[in-house]
Amino acid sequence: MRDMPPIKALMTPFPYSVGVGASLDEAETLMREHRFRHLPVMDGGHLVGVLSDRDLKRAAQPAPGETAPRVGDVARLEAYVVPLTEPADRVLAHMAEHHLDAALVVKEGRLAGIFTATDACRGFADFLRRFFPSGGGEAA
Repeated sequence: MRDMPPIKALMTPFPYSVGVGASLDEAETLMREHRFRHLPVMDGGHLVGVLSDRDLKRAAQPAPGETAPRVGDVARLEAYVVPLTEPADRVLAHMAEHHLDAALVVKEGRLAGIFTATDACRGFADFLRRFFPSGGGEAA
């Protein structure tokens, strides 16, 4: 019998992050260049939330003469944060129950990684490959 893996076994370590005062253009460029959909949001070295590509899409464009919104204006500042050692099944169940697509992973209060729905799919695919090796057939 195997033990439940901790979330650190499935997360993306050392994620990029963006400052709370950064422009939305800066965040969008970073996300596009690195092909990810979530950015942890930092304020003075402290983790304060997460910005998703959906948050960017929902952000209102400023009217002429208005100040453009910053990351802190549109990011979710009440992100789901878990320690490295949190069992993966608990994280997955919480994300499913609350319809979340990301969890920020910390070690001693500092950002260590991010776990997203993409990481969950990747982990489940690995699980299926281990327990159901390909037979090479096309049986329905």
